[in-house]
Amino acid sequence: MNITDQLTLTAKNQPKKAAYVFQDKETSYYELEVSVQRFASQLEKLGYKKGDHIALVVGNSPYFIISLYGALRIGAVVIPINPLYTPHEMAYILDNGDVKGIITMDVLLPKFTAIADQLPKVEHYISCESGEDVDLDSHPLSPKLLSFTKLIQTGNTELTTKPVIDEEDTAIILYTSGTTGKPKGAMLTHKNLFSNAKDVADYLKINGEDRVIAALPMFHVFCLTVALNAPLMNGGTILVLPKFSPQEVFRMASEHQATVFAGVPTMYNYLLQTAEGNTQHFSSLRLCISGGAAMPVALLTQFEKTFDVMVSEGYGLSEASPVTCFNPLDRPRKAGSIGASIVNVENKVVDEFGEEVPVGEVGELVVRGPNVMKGYYKMPEETQIALREGWLYTGDMARMDDEGYFYIVDRKKDMIIVGGYNVYPREVEEVLYSHPEVAEVAVVGVPDSNTGEAVLSFVVLKDKSVTEEDLVEFCKAHLAKYKVPSKIEFLDELPKNTTGKILRRQLRDQVTQ
Repeated sequence: MNITDQLTLTAKNQPKKAAYVFQDKETSYYELEVSVQRFASQLEKLGYKKGDHIALVVGNSPYFIISLYGALRIGAVVIPINPLYTPHEMAYILDNGDVKGIITMDVLLPKFTAIADQLPKVEHYISCESGEDVDLDSHPLSPKLLSFTKLIQTGNTELTTKPVIDEEDTAIILYTSGTTGKPKGAMLTHKNLFSNAKDVADYLKINGEDRVIAALPMFHVFCLTVALNAPLMNGGTILVLPKFSPQEVFRMASEHQATVFAGVPTMYNYLLQTAEGNTQHFSSLRLCISGGAAMPVALLTQFEKTFDVMVSEGYGLSEASPVTCFNPLDRPRKAGSIGASIVNVENKVVDEFGEEVPVGEVGELVVRGPNVMKGYYKMPEETQIALREGWLYTGDMARMDDEGYFYIVDRKKDMIIVGGYNVYPREVEEVLYSHPEVAEVAVVGVPDSNTGEAVLSFVVLKDKSVTEEDLVEFCKAHLAKYKVPSKIEFLDELPKNTTGKILRRQLRDQVTQ
């Protein structure tokens, strides 16, 4: 079984059930299945076959869902790409990923025009309508340009030859954000995707009655599995938001009786900051899911108190499809923890020799299970570093308590060494977040001639009258001397990627340049 076969099964069993809501219009599982099948048949007609690579450069919309499932149905390999990437960033992924076809929005076509001569392997650009007046007939890419809408309208509901798809075949290649060097393409198999979607749905009890808000970007693996594939596994309904907006999340939740919201900590921060007059809109929610980055305990506690809904923090990474841990729903939730291993997935904490460390000690988190990637595309050496003796080395420093709950201490590469002492940025950030006038914070290490490295904090304030001295004194009351920031810089906002993750490296670079 794979996720596209599961969609066919759900459409057969619950044809009238709403699969998704977009722009307040419901689309049934039967209607989605027909669109997926028609798109798949057109890809087949265009000459695409099992193993061909198709890039998906589309925002949150039915286009994304139909394209993803349609391409997977013929055995093609899908490469989701952030639509906000520059032509230069896209060119590397499209070339390295050996892409044969690109599905994108008509308003994004100028980006591909700029790099078309660098992409000789691309045979088609399938254009999705944005509502803008874009003339495809006279477009520079016209000879290779096709209309998504016309393909759907004229597609067949049957494939000429249904490909045999093995569970170990690559389904998706996810290019990691590339915090060091070029992005790496994590190859996820049909088994990886199916198992993680099923295990997440089962662990979080996502069922046919759930209506899950998809406000995270669908090209990101967090949304892909938790807010898209997992609900579709069990006949749930996806409430599709083109982009995150606190007011739109509140409206969608209220008008469509949402039961589950998935977001990154930054989203929860924004929702909390605009909570006044909106708390009743979340009355139908039974669960909020946080991932993508560590959620400050102060933020989690305040959000739960304000909206009267549980937040289950989890953990994952692209290479694991992505989820490995979640705070369980049938046992106490532990604030600050990423929870316990989900069903069928094993996590442990090891030292530099790969040996498991005692309970409570810090080491590197490693993972194994049916969700772990088969490797990096065309990168055998990097694959050997990441995958060792069946375990995926995450690069995250963690500890485990005596009840099997894991706690992320920090990224291995983000650790700061002050005079020989280890300082984990998250510990300092937790303290600063607990200050009532701090809205956002990021901590990095910077070179220091006396101690090797020093602790530098970037802070966004709620009350601008708070001074650097105030916060330093606050830290001194809660942290050992070597952990206290040597300097605090105030910013209007912190740099973030498209999923809302704070970009520590960008902050570090602007200091050290």
